[in-house]
Amino acid sequence: MALIDDTKEILGELIAFPTISSDSNLELIAHAADRLGALGAETRVLVDETGSKANLFATLGPERDGGIVLSGHSDVVPVADQDWSADPFAMREADGRLYGRGACDMKGFIAAVLAVAPLFASRQLSRPLHVCLTYDEEVGCLGARKLVGDLAAMDIRPSLAIIGEPTEMRIIEGHKGCCEYTTVFRGLEGHGSVPDAGVNAVEYAVRYVARLMELREVLKARTPDGSRFEPPWTTLQVGRLAGGVAHNVIPGLASVDWELRPVSEADRHFICEQVDAYVAGELLPAMRAVHGTADIVRHVIGEVAGLEPVDNNEARRIVAALTGANGADVVSFGTEAGLFQQFGMSAVVCGPGSIAQAHKPDEFVEVSQLQACIAMLTGLADKLAAA
Repeated sequence: MALIDDTKEILGELIAFPTISSDSNLELIAHAADRLGALGAETRVLVDETGSKANLFATLGPERDGGIVLSGHSDVVPVADQDWSADPFAMREADGRLYGRGACDMKGFIAAVLAVAPLFASRQLSRPLHVCLTYDEEVGCLGARKLVGDLAAMDIRPSLAIIGEPTEMRIIEGHKGCCEYTTVFRGLEGHGSVPDAGVNAVEYAVRYVARLMELREVLKARTPDGSRFEPPWTTLQVGRLAGGVAHNVIPGLASVDWELRPVSEADRHFICEQVDAYVAGELLPAMRAVHGTADIVRHVIGEVAGLEPVDNNEARRIVAALTGANGADVVSFGTEAGLFQQFGMSAVVCGPGSIAQAHKPDEFVEVSQLQACIAMLTGLADKLAAA
């Protein structure tokens, strides 16, 4: 059977696991671990504290540092309230496309890796080949964050990572980070006729948002020279402001959901320091002058590191040689690549399918994209065997 046929069959199996981030991924992880274990891979299933999610870290080839990681996330976004033409968890093929939830984001890449794995297993590899499947990428890269901690604890140090998010097989060497926060305001409820007797949580939330909007303009002035992102600066936006119960009640509780897409870690630190200083220096003293236990707490929902372009990038060089690409791009959407980079690996994002299809009803990956991915992976197997 041709590798593309194997890949299609495996992709159908993977799509049939409804690994929405709110649900368990254990069955898919067990399925992949069994496949790789049967090839002689050392498989490590690393379960989270809830016991319902797990990462898989499987190794073919020699057990030493300097390995190559092929990484994909196992979770998918929900299908609720989307208008699908057919069952989203039953793959179907039509007009050179394979349809199903996760087809491009990113079970197509995982299927290609599993299909080519027997080729890696049959070779005398010069360095380790690691297959890494993570959980909860779609809700903050929680699995990858735990994985790099587990690898550090096990003293496993790969050299580079290829993250197979859908890029139409273009090499992506940089992307912004994604930081999500919820700031909660606790004031003092009271009757609307005597507003000075209460602490209006909504009003303080509005002042907080106004400060965020001021800082958003400051970020534009901090645009790095030569930034290739679009837009080139760190972006900040408010997604939700909630609070209050009635027209005539002073609201005692409010919250603001906001996000930051930093081009650098320095911008993330700058914004958090500025916002926290504003709370400590202005908002909280005013609130507590009326009600001593009033409070403002900024909760970190997720802080996903960006992937920063670097001059010396072994992952970029290897993937460029395998694909024939003459350059590398940057994107504004986030991936797990920055976490691998922070762990000390060189990293690029390169995988089959288009991000334009991700998260949408009737999500698909083109068969031609999977074939291009298979060609890259088989080339990698040849390279590791010949080195």
